[in-house]
Amino acid sequence: MLRCNNDGMTTLDRPLNRSLAPTAFAGAIAMAVAMGFGRFSYTPILPGMMADLGLTPADAGIIASANFIGYLLGAVAAGYGWAAGRERSIALSALVATAVLRLAMGLTSSLLLFSAIRFLAGVASAFTMIFTSAIVLSRGLAAANPHVQSVHFGGVGMGIAVSSLMVFLLPAGGLGDFASWQAAWFGGAVIACLGTLIVAALLPEGPAGHRTGEKEKPLVWTRPLVVVTLTYGLFGFGYVITATFLVAMARQGAADHTVEFFAWLITGLSAAVSVHAWHRTVPRLGIVGVYLAGLLVEAVGLVLAVALPSPYAPLIGGLMLGATFIMVTAYGLQIGRALAPQSPRKALAFMTAAFGVGQIIGPLVAGWLAGRSGSFTAPTLMAAGVLLFCAALTGVEMRRIVIASAA
Repeated sequence: MLRCNNDGMTTLDRPLNRSLAPTAFAGAIAMAVAMGFGRFSYTPILPGMMADLGLTPADAGIIASANFIGYLLGAVAAGYGWAAGRERSIALSALVATAVLRLAMGLTSSLLLFSAIRFLAGVASAFTMIFTSAIVLSRGLAAANPHVQSVHFGGVGMGIAVSSLMVFLLPAGGLGDFASWQAAWFGGAVIACLGTLIVAALLPEGPAGHRTGEKEKPLVWTRPLVVVTLTYGLFGFGYVITATFLVAMARQGAADHTVEFFAWLITGLSAAVSVHAWHRTVPRLGIVGVYLAGLLVEAVGLVLAVALPSPYAPLIGGLMLGATFIMVTAYGLQIGRALAPQSPRKALAFMTAAFGVGQIIGPLVAGWLAGRSGSFTAPTLMAAGVLLFCAALTGVEMRRIVIASAA
């Protein structure tokens, strides 16, 4: 529900004021580093690794799943009370780890070491996302200003876009003895270091409204919360297949690397504005309705990603992926927080864990199916089917979820 201030301005129209801008910007940079670079830059770097190192789709799926296992364990660990009062220091430490681990990725060619490094990077990205979000989103919520959330999650898309540009431009800069995929990991490490310094300068201490060391109440699992957590986990499975292999799909049959660059760039740019753009539909559809619409739109995008001819398939697929996956992630977490007002960090952590389970399974299944069939069509269509199931389940339970989240 939208609330109005004294001059009749709704929270939808209220600008991001000066006191909140540094916090929102810090959140955006942290998400760009930890998620846009720490997690999703693997997608544009992957084709070069596969070409130079002879990695198969199954190998690529194993490396991706190792990252998601780390993300899952990090999310579960973050749900306990040990971090209360230390959110900022943990988030900054995780950002430093992200930079170091990106550097390590360029110093090996071992599948085992790649998997171990990406596992640790997954833990770091989960810690950054959960503890930074706890600080940033709580302050936006306390000020009843939804633009904080839009800027915060928009950082993921900007990180994706910048990583795509970096991977595309680095080969033209002269790399000496380093392969392009190695230089991409090194370049990302430098950018991650710079981003960490900015976050350290801007991120405030602790979540709003929580005293240092205060622990949340135990999480109460109601039926609406179970349904939202289940669909959120299945969404993790559905979206991650395209998010992992979109650039590899674009490279198949392409004459040069331009299409794959634009596919991932479009994904990032559309993701950067997606939360803000979809927020305009909240008064009409409600947050749960927007969540449902995002699932449907992304399912259609996955079908188009394999149904349209090249080069349109990866471009349209990337556009619709970017336009939805950050928004569904953001609004899913917002719904979860509303369903567990006494323990929002625990709800965020367990929903992120469910999301992580889906992401672990997705690349493994997709890599295996792609290896068997010789293309990514079958796993992509399977992912679309999973998202349609999520949309159907959300639609059936929508009334209960809306009532419970408004209570």
